[in-house]
Amino acid sequence: MIAVDEWTGQEGLLLRSVKRQSIREFADNLGISSRTVAHWKEDPTVVCRNTTAQILDTALSRCTPEEQEAFRVRLAELRGEPSNPAAQSAPCTVASHKFLPVYLGDRLQSLYRDASPRSPGPGGLEQRVLPGGHTSARSSTVHIYACGLAVVHLEEHQCVDSLTELAVWRYRSYATDRAWASQWLTDLLKRHAVGDRIAEPVPAPEYVLSAYELREHSWTGTGLDTALQLLATPSVLVNRQDPEDITPLGSGVEAVKFRDAWTHPEALSFHGGVSRGVVGWSGLAYHPQPEEHALTMSHIISLELDVQALWALSSHVLHTVEEGQDPVMPPEYGWRFLRGAYVRLTTARPMETAQHRVMREAVLATSELPDRLRAAQDALRDSNP
Repeated sequence: MIAVDEWTGQEGLLLRSVKRQSIREFADNLGISSRTVAHWKEDPTVVCRNTTAQILDTALSRCTPEEQEAFRVRLAELRGEPSNPAAQSAPCTVASHKFLPVYLGDRLQSLYRDASPRSPGPGGLEQRVLPGGHTSARSSTVHIYACGLAVVHLEEHQCVDSLTELAVWRYRSYATDRAWASQWLTDLLKRHAVGDRIAEPVPAPEYVLSAYELREHSWTGTGLDTALQLLATPSVLVNRQDPEDITPLGSGVEAVKFRDAWTHPEALSFHGGVSRGVVGWSGLAYHPQPEEHALTMSHIISLELDVQALWALSSHVLHTVEEGQDPVMPPEYGWRFLRGAYVRLTTARPMETAQHRVMREAVLATSELPDRLRAAQDALRDSNP
């Protein structure tokens, strides 16, 4: 939150300008006299009374994040300070969450039976959970869905000197994590197999989505916004021409991104107070403020688990159609099941906060899941009327 040590007419007029209000509108909203605001124009150096300063503090705290940032930058200019001193590459600490989904159909029945119950997520999907055995992750779990899906969730904490270093780690670890998830699920199926049924090797998950919680860092203002953009879309920091040898593009690339306040044209932001988030096609980045009644990382994880599960399910249906076959699902997980999940995910809930709604809509828009769910519904309806 921006702090104004001493409100004068100059700061009061600056707040009015970023809110783009007339003198009368601004005064009415503050509950002060229009003559007071007009007097500020005549003498910008006049110091506001304590009661007026408190009113201005409250008005500033209620501004949108965009208005607060505009006020901060222009206030720095008035004071002759650099407007964005922290807009540069810097060390940080993040909690990384990877989601690795794979569709296995009725092969998961024995795992689902033996797993521990877990409350359904925003998509309303029945799921249970088993522990994972990842050796380096802070925690690893396998979420087993009744509709035939497994989503592996890995939480790993990283302290890095730059976001480029984190991006390289992210892509290099994908290959080993996908192979580990395949082997771990194969071993689970063998241990939980019924009778003489042989567990065939589980294919490696085709896709990995990362969600980052930005923790310790030194960024402020647009520097923080750029950092979140780069966390959510790290491909701009690495060379991926050789998937077996991911390399950084160079420290200068990250420096330029910060200098230019870079944003990805397809990434979407979701903010709430001073908490900020960005979601893109391949990742999500969030910086919560614990002292606020803000969206928590657990809310994001709960949504992403269901989104990744439904993405894998709809992909299975659509790939089957692309191969010239009719998709077949158990009646309880047919097109009506997908329709129910679609409605639950795209409909606002009565107790849902504004920030939660914006986050949910951003995740659905960037993943394009609603379109895939509708296409999968149509395919299942045509083959299983």
